[in-house]
Amino acid sequence: MSHIQVGNEAPDFSLLDVFGKDPVTLSGHRGQPLVLMFVPLAFSGTCTEELCHIGENWNQWGGLGAGVYAISIDSPFSNQQWRKEMDVPFPILSDFNKEAAKAFGVLQEDFFGLHGVAKRSVFVVDGDGRIAYTWVSDNPGVLPPFDEVVGAVRSLG
Repeated sequence: MSHIQVGNEAPDFSLLDVFGKDPVTLSGHRGQPLVLMFVPLAFSGTCTEELCHIGENWNQWGGLGAGVYAISIDSPFSNQQWRKEMDVPFPILSDFNKEAAKAFGVLQEDFFGLHGVAKRSVFVVDGDGRIAYTWVSDNPGVLPPFDEVVGAVRSLG
């Protein structure tokens, strides 16, 4: 399965941030660019490093005028604890049913014996809901090219 490409319409999703709150949807963000970061597993080393990097550089990321979301297959309970421990200023959405990872084409069938884990990947979605940038890695230990992602969002400007 290949991931969606630049120019494609981004698949809509409905993912929980916190139980008891309305789910976050892509369609609810029309008019605003989004950065969607799929991470394989909460609390893992590289995933924590990735999200902490963005949190530590929030002056830059928060000033982009884009919604920033991490997406993990872990439960909302795990993601909330992880977010609290990292103290990051953006939501970590739960793709527990793996529907978003599948729709974006980044669901790995086998991840070191675990089935149905998202590949580390980043998608920038423009305000019209189209994919403006993609980065997908088959190597879970590689961090995204943060400067490229920031540049992609700025180019929507």
